[in-house]
Amino acid sequence: MMSAENSAISGVGLGLRRPMAEALSGAIPGAINFMEVAPENWMGIGGKLAQTLEHVAAEVPLICHGLSLNLGGYHPLDRDFLLQLRTFLDRFQVPIYSEHLSYCGDHGHLYDLMPVPFTAEAVEQLVARIHQVEDILERPLVLENISYYAAPGREMSEAEFVSAVLEESGCGLLLDINNIYVNSINHGYSASDYLQAMPADRIRYLHVAGHYQEAPDLLIDTHGADIEDPVWALLTEAYHQFGVIPTLLERDFNLPPMELLLKEVEQIHHHQQDANNHAKSKHNHAA
Repeated sequence: MMSAENSAISGVGLGLRRPMAEALSGAIPGAINFMEVAPENWMGIGGKLAQTLEHVAAEVPLICHGLSLNLGGYHPLDRDFLLQLRTFLDRFQVPIYSEHLSYCGDHGHLYDLMPVPFTAEAVEQLVARIHQVEDILERPLVLENISYYAAPGREMSEAEFVSAVLEESGCGLLLDINNIYVNSINHGYSASDYLQAMPADRIRYLHVAGHYQEAPDLLIDTHGADIEDPVWALLTEAYHQFGVIPTLLERDFNLPPMELLLKEVEQIHHHQQDANNHAKSKHNHAA
């Protein structure tokens, strides 16, 4: 499933967070094949954090995952921010820039990722804004399926909505495995059916993360815990369906020591190797 956008990354990545700076001041551990940053948290910084970013970018491919484009909103896009963002992406030669398929502001920032109504009108609105962003950034945009806790005004399923936006915009997909699982529990749909509905040729890379169980039928997407067994199982299912795709571990809160994070990174490597072995065995039996 490799493409021009994700040919620069492979294997397993880790989201770079500021508290990791000291642990990554030396050689980047070999298990980490690429790293992802939220540019809003790193643009314009100086001192040791800037040195950390320069060091990481020199050691491994750096990709970016945005937080504040407000793609699904109606307030005009922040052109000044987008121009600063383009400079940042150019400076670090970022091959992939992704954003959430959501809105996060209206005459102000909401500091949360809110669900866009699953409607044809919303698809049209999103596609127009996506093309505006791509014109300013002078690069393609990759979209992530989000976790959500309500679906106001829904006229189609989440999978139908995501597929429609990808088809109409021509964007790539950052497929978040944990978000699929969280949503499947919270909204009572089949995570496997969701995977089956995703356009394989649009997937650029995957996210995996941990969540918090508030109740048997309510999971909260926190990125603050270890990955749960059902998410590991869904990741394996995704590899079997789509092939082994570059996969990134997200951890935003309750950050453990680097050696514990690397254990989860290594687990992803093991799942990728197992999936490759499964594919080879299946091919050999077919031959």
